[in-house]
Amino acid sequence: MDRSPAVAGQFYPKQTAALQAALESYCPTINEANLVPGVISPHAGYMYSGTIAGKLFSQISIPDKVILIGPNHHGSGHPGALYNMGNWETPLGEIEIDLELSAAILDSCLHFSPDDVAHRREHSLEVQVPFIQYCNPAAKIVPICLGHLPLEVLIESGHSLADVISACDEPVLIIASSDMTHFESADAARKKDLLALAHVENLDAEGLYRTVRDNRISMCGVLPSVVMLAAARKLGATRGEVVSYGTSGDVTGDNSDVVGYAGVIVQ
Repeated sequence: MDRSPAVAGQFYPKQTAALQAALESYCPTINEANLVPGVISPHAGYMYSGTIAGKLFSQISIPDKVILIGPNHHGSGHPGALYNMGNWETPLGEIEIDLELSAAILDSCLHFSPDDVAHRREHSLEVQVPFIQYCNPAAKIVPICLGHLPLEVLIESGHSLADVISACDEPVLIIASSDMTHFESADAARKKDLLALAHVENLDAEGLYRTVRDNRISMCGVLPSVVMLAAARKLGATRGEVVSYGTSGDVTGDNSDVVGYAGVIVQ
């Protein structure tokens, strides 16, 4: 079964030409040589976070196999919902689900299950797809939507993903989809986000989880980020780099009530 766009015309342009033009403005150049195991990319409307996502995607190479991990904002479906059928549609056309990689992940990752329900209305993964299509039209994806899972399950899942990726005969990129602090002042958001991002830079998955929890940081994609960091570290990554950070206030001019966005490369 193919998945139709749920948020085209809301989070990003619905018309093909307008979307193509937007992506060209966000990604003026593309580094096709810089293969990395993982990134964190924001998932707000493109008018707010597109520039940050574009700066991130411009600095990496998108391989032919991409694992997308995002949070479940609606609470429906399996807490480790993996979409493993058909194609996803966007205004740029269809992108294939990597069925071979999906099957390997389901065999190895005990806490993931085939499920399309969690993906039907979820925007956190969909908004990443046009960037992938623009940077590498040949790429295939494995979308995974995460609900509430405990820390030990997240770490175990990350390690299992690393084992699957290690067995692949070609590169695999993990994209963790996350915005940062929600609906606080720009100063308060930046302070909290820097606490979280310090752990990301150190590839400290457990530290990120506990810091977000203990400081009540409303980083919606903390669980996908924990999985990605655990996988990347096992794959040999040594550091994370925040390539861009900003808030919605940079766009609206209102810094009293913002959402934070970060683009992070793990290598």
